[in-house]
Amino acid sequence: MCSEERATWRDLGAVIVDCGGQGSVKRLISIKMELTITQPDDWHLHLRDGSLLEAVLPHSAKHFARAIVMPNLKPPITTTAAAVTYRESILKAIPKDSNFTPLMTLYLTDVTTPDEIKLAKKSGLVYGVKLYPAGATTNSQDGVTDLFRNCFSVLEEMSEQNLPLLVHGEVANSDVDIFDRENVFIETILEPLVQKLPQLKVVMEHITTADAVKFVESCKEGYVAATVTPQHLLLNRNALFQGGLQPHNYCLPVLKREIHRQAIVSAVTSGSKRFFLGTDSAPHDRHKKECACGCAGIYNSPVALSLYAKVFEEAGALDKLEAFTSFNGPDFYGLPRNKSKIKLRKAPWKVPDYFSFPFGDIVPMYAGETIEWEALPC
Repeated sequence: MCSEERATWRDLGAVIVDCGGQGSVKRLISIKMELTITQPDDWHLHLRDGSLLEAVLPHSAKHFARAIVMPNLKPPITTTAAAVTYRESILKAIPKDSNFTPLMTLYLTDVTTPDEIKLAKKSGLVYGVKLYPAGATTNSQDGVTDLFRNCFSVLEEMSEQNLPLLVHGEVANSDVDIFDRENVFIETILEPLVQKLPQLKVVMEHITTADAVKFVESCKEGYVAATVTPQHLLLNRNALFQGGLQPHNYCLPVLKREIHRQAIVSAVTSGSKRFFLGTDSAPHDRHKKECACGCAGIYNSPVALSLYAKVFEEAGALDKLEAFTSFNGPDFYGLPRNKSKIKLRKAPWKVPDYFSFPFGDIVPMYAGETIEWEALPC
C-alpha cells in the first residue's frame, strides 16, 4: 500500500469476543487503533478577525494544512485588495510552528464587476467567490439580491477564469419555510445556473438535505461539488430542542430531519469524489449564542477530524475517510494534495466545556462530551 496515496493503519491491541449461539463465531475486535492519513484541508472555514481570529486560528492550524476562508466580515471582503489585507492579518496570527495556508475568497455583491474577478484570479491568492443570498445567514446583508439580473456577467467571467462559485444554498424569502429553503434554492437558482453556465465550477457549501445530495450527484463530476460539515453528518433537528433549546447546535442552514442526515452520511461514505470536508466552523462569543437573539454558527474546529472519523467508522467506511478529508477537495480546486501527514488515534477524550479568552468564552461542538477519536500531528 503506497503511503503517499493511501492511509496507513496500526492496531495497538485487540481482544477476541465469542459471539455465542449455534455455530459460535469469534470476532477480533480492535481496542486500540491508529490511522495515518494525508493532512486534510478545510474547504469552508470562518476565522473572523481581530481578537477572535487570534483565538480560534490555532485550533484550525493544528489539524488542517489549508483552508478556504469565508469573507463575511464586517465590512465584507468584496475586493482583491481587501482579501490581500485580510490574508496578511491571518498570516500574522498563525502559530510559529504551523505551515497553515489561508486560501482567500471574495464576497459576491450586486455591484461586483468582471474586472474584479480578473484581478482576483491574477492575484494567485483568491480561490473562490462566495454567494450569500442577501439576508440568508450571518453578515449576509450585503449579499446578492438577484443573481441572474445583477451578477450574470461576473459569473461568466468566473467561468472564463476557472474561479469557483461557492454557494450558501438557501433562498432568503421569509415566505419559504426555513426547512425548505435549500430545496427551493436548488430548484430556482442552482439548476438554472448549471444549465446556463455548465463550465462554471460550483461548490454547494454545507449541504443539509437528500435533495442537495441528489442534485450534486446529477451534475457533471468535476464541475459541481459539495462540502459537508460534522454537524450535518451527526445531528438532526431534534438536537436543537432536546433538554431545552440548544443554542450551540443552531447553525444555518439549519439542521434537518433524520432522513436527510442519513442521506448525507451515505453520500459522503460512499467514496464519491463529489463531496469533501468543509467544517463551516463558525465561532461566536458565548454571550452572542446564549441570548434572546442568538447567532447562527457551530464552533467545531477543535473536534472536527475526530467527529468525521466517528462518522466513517460507524458507517464501516474508514478506508474512504482519507479521500473525503484530503484528496477530493484539492482535486476539485486543481491544487496539489498535501505531502504532510496527520494521525488519528482511537483514544477517548473529553471535549472542554468551553474555551476561555480575554474577550469571553467559546463553546465547541460536543462540549463536555467524550469522543472516541483523537487527532494528532504526525
